[in-house]
Amino acid sequence: MQLDNRKKEVLHAIVDDYVSTNEPVGSKSLIERHSFNVSSATLRNDMAELEHLGLIEKPHTSAGRVPSDKGYREYVNSLMTIEELSPREQLEIEKRIDSSVDEVTDLIKNATHTLSETTGFVSLAMSPRLKKSFLKQLKILMIEPGKALVVMVLSAGVVKDKVVRIPNFLSDEQIMKISGAVEKHLTGKPLDEITLVTVETAGKSTDVPEPLLKQVLYEAYAAIKQADELNIYLEGEHRMLSLPDFSSLGRARDLLGTLSDSGMVAGYVNEMENAAREAGSDDSYMIRIGQEITLEGLDDCSFITATYNLTDSVSGNIGVIGPKRMLYSKVISQIDFVKKKLNEEMRKFT
Repeated sequence: MQLDNRKKEVLHAIVDDYVSTNEPVGSKSLIERHSFNVSSATLRNDMAELEHLGLIEKPHTSAGRVPSDKGYREYVNSLMTIEELSPREQLEIEKRIDSSVDEVTDLIKNATHTLSETTGFVSLAMSPRLKKSFLKQLKILMIEPGKALVVMVLSAGVVKDKVVRIPNFLSDEQIMKISGAVEKHLTGKPLDEITLVTVETAGKSTDVPEPLLKQVLYEAYAAIKQADELNIYLEGEHRMLSLPDFSSLGRARDLLGTLSDSGMVAGYVNEMENAAREAGSDDSYMIRIGQEITLEGLDDCSFITATYNLTDSVSGNIGVIGPKRMLYSKVISQIDFVKKKLNEEMRKFT
């Protein structure tokens, strides 16, 4: 879409004014707030052209105009300038992301909480995609007859565990033999290359009776596969309810209803990541605006995510869900800085 410089400036001003005031913008207010060296009539003509192009629209009850989804998209793609956070803002984020935690999961939760506090919106993070991570250690520990704990340490610094059922007649010694054989055979293998056959092959070197052995090996395999399941962490849903954009009961109900289905939100983040990868995008962040979001209840929202890296081959996502009427350049800078800080802290686990 080709806009002349003045129309770009007018659209930029309309987005900025609407974001800051939550009031439809008219030509008179544009003249008062900005340095347009043209008449009000000329601005009205420019606004009429922007409306014809679908970049701004008229609310039913106002003479002013507001950005459309298409207008926000044009603003994000072509008009805004990403602003760098001030040293003070950076320091506040650095202080909030606690590097003294013992596990990657706690660090991710910490970063998610920090991002919600910083932006004032809903924040979210996806756990790392661990398929390419390999096993460093695997232990099967007897808890009590009939119950054991499978503990896995992955190359990405992630620790996973799962309580599993085992035959009541297995002794501690037999469990130790199975654990040692499985660990020896699987150490160094990527998770996505470990199959049930791989695990069963590992157990053949033990003298544990096969009927007892097979159940333990299957449970160990199930625990390994579960380690690769994606988790999503959401923070700050209540913050959205204090915004005028979600003051109506219907909008608030739709928003909270969607956010309560964490599995659906996680699937959508995955879809955004896959779409960006297939498109060969080299952007440091992904944005969906309004009706671009296919999740029900988020028509009035924007969804912004960035990719953090635990290792060169293991990554996840962190971002926010906020109103379309947001300071995009500021929020993107906040996400980007939290992501960079998260990347730095994660190196301590690898």
